[in-house]
Amino acid sequence: MTYRPKIDINCDMGEAFGAWRLGLTDDELLMPLITSANVAAGFHGGDPNHLDRSVRLAKANGVGLGAHPGYADLQGFGRRTLKAPAEELVNDIVYQMGAVREFGRRHGVPLQHVKLHGALALDAGADPVLAEAFAATIEAIEPTLFVMGMQVWETVKAAQARGLPVIREFYADRDYGPDGNIVFARKVDRMDPATVGQKVLRACREGLVTTVEGEDIEVAFESICFHSDTPGSLEMAKGIRAALAEGGIEVAPITDVLATI
Repeated sequence: MTYRPKIDINCDMGEAFGAWRLGLTDDELLMPLITSANVAAGFHGGDPNHLDRSVRLAKANGVGLGAHPGYADLQGFGRRTLKAPAEELVNDIVYQMGAVREFGRRHGVPLQHVKLHGALALDAGADPVLAEAFAATIEAIEPTLFVMGMQVWETVKAAQARGLPVIREFYADRDYGPDGNIVFARKVDRMDPATVGQKVLRACREGLVTTVEGEDIEVAFESICFHSDTPGSLEMAKGIRAALAEGGIEVAPITDVLATI
């Protein structure tokens, strides 16, 4: 990966449900710090009212709107694998995408991308059959829609093989394994914002990240991801922005980022 003067920042948003919030940070405080929002559609988190609010916040802040489909697992927050045929899982994805798209239409915000959530993202990323079914469906629904995911995931490879636009992402608040995938965690502890910021800046400058085994591996991406439910997410987002600004890297919408490639 070559040095990029501009980078997108994405965050999983709207994952509260009714009166309950998983994280302590309000999305209203995070939205001005990002350029792409991955909005939950009710299966792993979120509900119609939170979805509507997330879309309105995205519009007010000029943030790209993304659908964030997950397993139908509110109790486990979509971080548990549910065994089902690929066709059934893809139908669940389409259902959730439709919800985000329609709320977007209601407020005049186009759907920019789709990014799978949690265990569904990891499972589809490792399953060529599910990944191909997902990519074929996106091609049929809207072939100009960005597919967001990690460079090593089968979903991204399947989308690229079909000529679909992709956004590869780097995970600021997750550890990396030697295979270039993130290390799955159901619970994440608070992180030092400055340390996370330097991790992100190094990845942007050098295209490298240190794995849990202490080795450096190459990473390629156009967007930085952090999670709103990570403890201290607001401070972490500010730490990322500060490090990027220090390094002369502009946070910009994904279309501007891709135009510099």
